[in-house]
Parts: sequence; structure tokens; C-alpha cells
Amino acid sequence: MKRFEQHETLAYSLILNAMIPINLIRQAHREISPFIHRTPLIRSHALSTRWGANVYLKLENFQKTGSFKPRGAFFKLLNLSDEERSRGVVGVSGGNHAQGLAFAARTLGISATICMPTTTPKNYLDATAGYGASIRLSDTIHAAFQDAAHLQSQGQILIHPFDDERLAAGQGTVGLEILEDLPNLSRCYVSIGGGGLIAGIASALRGNEDSHTQAPNRVSPRVIGVETVGADAMAQAVAAKQIVQLPAITSIARTLGAPAVSQFTLDAVRELVEEVVVVSDQESVHELFFLLERCKVLAEPAAACCLAAANQQCSSFGKEENIVIVICGGNTSAADLAEWFTRFGR
Repeated sequence: MKRFEQHETLAYSLILNAMIPINLIRQAHREISPFIHRTPLIRSHALSTRWGANVYLKLENFQKTGSFKPRGAFFKLLNLSDEERSRGVVGVSGGNHAQGLAFAARTLGISATICMPTTTPKNYLDATAGYGASIRLSDTIHAAFQDAAHLQSQGQILIHPFDDERLAAGQGTVGLEILEDLPNLSRCYVSIGGGGLIAGIASALRGNEDSHTQAPNRVSPRVIGVETVGADAMAQAVAAKQIVQLPAITSIARTLGAPAVSQFTLDAVRELVEEVVVVSDQESVHELFFLLERCKVLAEPAAACCLAAANQQCSSFGKEENIVIVICGGNTSAADLAEWFTRFGR
């Protein structure tokens, strides 16, 4: 577990420098609402009993395409000019950004090309193609980024999976919905791939601190980021105080597989997020099966890892605390479940 070294005298104005403007997140919510689901926030009796607190699940696995990704994709595409839309868009993804961008582009009548590594599971490839995108495969995620840069140089509009304020503002609408349903939340666990989701959610939670709609005496919720061993680009960047390139993604949490974070998301995490917890694949799979069997929720390791982090910290939970776990996606295949059951057990 990596806890940040922060100065107690850090000025709030410094935090604002890394915060996505709350009005931009609210604009995103208004604009994308016709195209997405407003996903439920449910209290889990099983987890609340297990950890001795009030534990809630934000079910973005019920979002269109099975993850939060359409939120940011729609907001970004809706704000392109007609000329930019006519050129088509290109994305890079080994997972959920591919599907989210393909779905948003098809809905808005924009052609999309997705550059993906050959290690991408078949269910992700099939879904992305099913949403109408053209797929270009490369040997590695690094090569996929290079392929996308080449297409961008030829005129297509690059929709980066996380290094974009408008995209992250769209993801931050998850945070607005959490606050609407649970104004008195105390902690929020959010997984980190490239960092766009947590930058958006943390900005939404902090940006509402001065809102007239906040609950009386509400304290700012603690935002905890979560990664897995072998897909921990953010934790390594925070420790090094600079961007770190991972030579390879070795975790089974493929949708956390950004080879590096960006300066934008690194700054947001350093200034808005309390800490980044790194858990093992085995812990994540254990919690994935707990979710499936006890909560009837199918998640990805990239989401179940947040339960593993909360489980590490549950001894510090107060019985009146309201804990939110963001279930960011659920695009897990039956073949994945069988493989992980054999490899890790329950």
C-alpha cells in the first residue's frame, strides 16, 4: 500500500489546479444523459456485514457496453466540430475504451478505428466490431499507440483513453451521481488504468464541496485509487514523482493495462486522491467470486480489485461510515471465469 506524502499546508488553490472544473462535469452530465444509463447505487448487505460499515456498489457494469467508458466518449465526441467528425476518430484500447468509443461513434454517426493489441480477448474484439468500428491489431499496446499516432497524422481525430480533460469530465459524471444518491459518503474506492476515471470522480467529489446542495456538516470524502500488481503505472509514477513506462502488463486486469499514465492524470491523483493501493491478482479474483456469489454482480478484476483494497483497510472503517466501491466494468467472459477459478480458486 502506497500512502502519499502530502504537506498539511498544501493550499486549496493548488488542488484546484489539478481539478476538472465542476461546471464542466455538470455540462457533461446534461449532454450525455440522453445516451447513457444512470446506473444504480445499491447498498450491499453482505459487504456491509462483512466489513462493519455501510457499503455501497456503484454499478457501472450495468452501463451501456458494460463499463463507464461511454460517458467520456460521448462527451468528447459531442464536442467535436462537424469538420472533425467528418474526419473520423481513432482510439487505442485493449479493453473497455474500445467498446465505449465504438458505441458512441456509431450512435453519433462517426466512423471509428480502434487500435488494439493482439492479446485482446475475443469477446472484446467481437463487441468492438459489433459496434461498427474498424479494428487494427498490433503486437503490443505500445505498438497500438504508435499505430494510432500514425492514423492521427493522416487526419483522424485521436480520442485518447484517459489523457483528455473533456473525456475525464464525462467519466466524472459517475461521481455526480454518487453524490446525488449518497451525499454523506465518506470513502470512495476507484480503480486506475490511465487515471481518467479517478481524475473525474475525485474532481466531482471535491468540486461539490461548496455546493448549496451538500448535506450539513459533510466532510470531503476520501478517494482511494486501486491498481493490481503488474498494471500499477500510477503507483509507480507517484513513487517516482514522474511518469513511468511499464515494459509490459502482466496483470490479468487487462482493462487497467495502460503502459503509462499521463501528466494530467498523475497531477490529479497526487493532489486529489489520498492514496493508491496495489493488490494482487489473486486478491482481486477472490473478491470477484465473492461479488458474483454473494451480491449476484459480475465484475472484472479491474473492478473487483477495489474490494480487495477495501478489505485491506476495513479495520479502519467506522460502523456509521458510508463506503462506495465503484464497479467500473463487468466485461468478463465465461472462459475468463473458468480460467481464473482453475488458477486462483475462490
